[in-house]
Amino acid sequence: MTLRQLRDIYVNRLEILYPEQEAISIFKIICEDLLQMDKSDIMIRGEEPLLHLREKLLLRSLETLITGKPVQQITGIAHFYGHEFKVNEHTLIPRQETEELVQWILDDHKNTTVNSILDIGTGSGCIGISLGHAFAKANSSKSKLQVTLMDISTDALQLAQSNAECIAHEVSFKAKEQDILKAKELETYDVIVSNPPYVRELEKTELHTNVLDHEPASALFVSDTDPLVFYRKILELTAGHVKPVVYFEINQYLPEKMKSLATDLGFKNEIRKDLNGNHRMMKCWK
Repeated sequence: MTLRQLRDIYVNRLEILYPEQEAISIFKIICEDLLQMDKSDIMIRGEEPLLHLREKLLLRSLETLITGKPVQQITGIAHFYGHEFKVNEHTLIPRQETEELVQWILDDHKNTTVNSILDIGTGSGCIGISLGHAFAKANSSKSKLQVTLMDISTDALQLAQSNAECIAHEVSFKAKEQDILKAKELETYDVIVSNPPYVRELEKTELHTNVLDHEPASALFVSDTDPLVFYRKILELTAGHVKPVVYFEINQYLPEKMKSLATDLGFKNEIRKDLNGNHRMMKCWK
């Protein structure tokens, strides 16, 4: 069987879950991350017969995809901000929109020295590690950048530590297992960033089945009655600090409530839209 024939099989079998172009993209991801084929190989060698083991691997992956499992959990890899992050069922899969939050933070601090970062609810570590790697490259001081990766999940922290060792060995990372809602205080950092759970129960119907069935609910959902619980706690813990700038990924439907929360707690704030036009990012500072 040729690569092109297998691609057509993917499109036909996945049509109940994905539009055609998304199915083709998933097929290419499988080829790149499992078969180590580059984009030109996929285009040029489309009519060549595949080795039996490669064909078998692609067909086996397809059967798993049909169950709704995200392609990144099949390959074990998610691409984020130019890096390959290991992912599994214990962490959210990094999203493209979150790269925009990382870029905002880097742009804000391109002319300042950042010595310490806290990433709350780090998951795979994609935000904190990407920031740490970029700031370390730009940091002209001799002091080593300190990045604290915080999460309630032991499994997530183990994965984040593994990613940190592979991607940003020049940064000093500290893993901290902590339920932020139970924290009494926070140390002082130059930058605090968090992509906390923010999807309300009433919004579940908007999510694809591969998210609902295969990504950790504890990292996604909050109650309809108090959807800002994590933001409120983080801002309360930092309200007495002068130094940190706090950045969030936020629920696109709640920007005004977020602005009111930050203002009431004494923070100046700014909200930005992502490339899809959704209110997605927030900055809070004193």
